[in-house]
Amino acid sequence: MTPKLVLASSSPFRRTLMENAGLAFEAHAAHIDERAIEAPLEKSGATPDQVALVLAEAKADEVSRRFPGALVIGSDQTMSLGSQVFHKPRDMADAADHLHMLEGRTHRLNSAIAIVRNGEVLWRHVAHAQLSMRPLTDDFIARHLKRVGSKALASVGAYQLEGEGIQLFDKIDGDYFTILGLPMLPLLAKLRELDAIDG
Repeated sequence: MTPKLVLASSSPFRRTLMENAGLAFEAHAAHIDERAIEAPLEKSGATPDQVALVLAEAKADEVSRRFPGALVIGSDQTMSLGSQVFHKPRDMADAADHLHMLEGRTHRLNSAIAIVRNGEVLWRHVAHAQLSMRPLTDDFIARHLKRVGSKALASVGAYQLEGEGIQLFDKIDGDYFTILGLPMLPLLAKLRELDAIDG
């Protein structure tokens, strides 16, 4: 019998990626305190990859305990500039600070994914995307944030590539799925290996 698939996420983007791939699944948000999990990791010097993996596993683990026998997919993404890990901007001034730090430099998106069944991690994976933001003026940043408004607060980098945020970049290395936080190709390969989807 094919095991039930559950996506441990409330993200509409991640749900859409799975739906578009033709997967039959349920989506349920994980009830975890991400900041409480992150804080000791960052103090201990955990890498951005490690932080993303721990959060992805924690989400999948929490949901798996509510759905015995199901394959639960958890994912999380960190954004890093060197060793610095970013969090979602608190307000528009913080969003402007993010863009000032990122402009003219290349940052990395670290997209982690884990599959858990009955509290056991069956698989984990991290994929990366490198995004090079073009040099920006203070005036452009101010105008850009005025146009996009509160959408800038919905993502860690204060931009959304599917919208006007694409104008901030001059080079992107990495696939679309990784950028959206759900590396679909390695996920699909593992689900086939687990006989969870038609191979």
